[in-house]
Amino acid sequence: MMRVQILMYHRVGDFPGRVKAHGALYCHLPRFRAQMRLFKLLGYSVIGLDDAVAGLRGEQPLPSRPLVLTFDDAYVDFLTHAAPVLKEHGYPATVYAVSGLIGQTSSWDAGKGSEPAPLMNAAQLREVQDLGFTIGSHSRSHLRLAEQGTERIVDEMNSSKAVLEDLLGRRVDHFCYPYGSHDLRCVEAAAAAGYFSGTTCERAAATPEDDLLSLPRKAVSRGDDVFGVAWKLLAKNTPKHPPIRR
Repeated sequence: MMRVQILMYHRVGDFPGRVKAHGALYCHLPRFRAQMRLFKLLGYSVIGLDDAVAGLRGEQPLPSRPLVLTFDDAYVDFLTHAAPVLKEHGYPATVYAVSGLIGQTSSWDAGKGSEPAPLMNAAQLREVQDLGFTIGSHSRSHLRLAEQGTERIVDEMNSSKAVLEDLLGRRVDHFCYPYGSHDLRCVEAAAAAGYFSGTTCERAAATPEDDLLSLPRKAVSRGDDVFGVAWKLLAKNTPKHPPIRR
């Protein structure tokens, strides 16, 4: 069966003395560089999310071992640390921005064991887009959407899309559910808002059987060396839960 691997990153850089909690938020820069080299060694073809969606729809062929790279929250260190490495390898990537916190910090982390970190401002997001990367929506407020009322869910989907499209001057087609929190209402709201894809935290490879608005991803954590990432790519290809919507 055709499979598309989608990896989830957050921050990339040097994090000495960071607490071990929330390890999925951090990827040390040397390990990130090694992981980017690894993909070519293992024969993976890093493609953009647009191409992955088209391939999963059957609209165009996918390369052998397709791999998509995604980065949640739009931290400043994506621009300063991750982007140069990605450009060196010619890799596309999708960065999900929280529209209501542009140029601020990851305030949702306060008091939870992780220090709030700077998020890209409007000029930096446009710079990332000009470098060839895709900007997607990570909602307006970074809430657990499945725990919200339907009206709030719809607003988080629609307002974030509108704000980012106005800021970027380009359509925003991809959504990422904060914390992976989603239910049928969220998926239907994403569809109504006009998103082409929605990514979750379900650990599996994406296949044509998946709903494009609830695609699985595999998180890369602080402790993952190249062997750990290789294992994640080669294993965990079957989701624990069936898609919410067919």
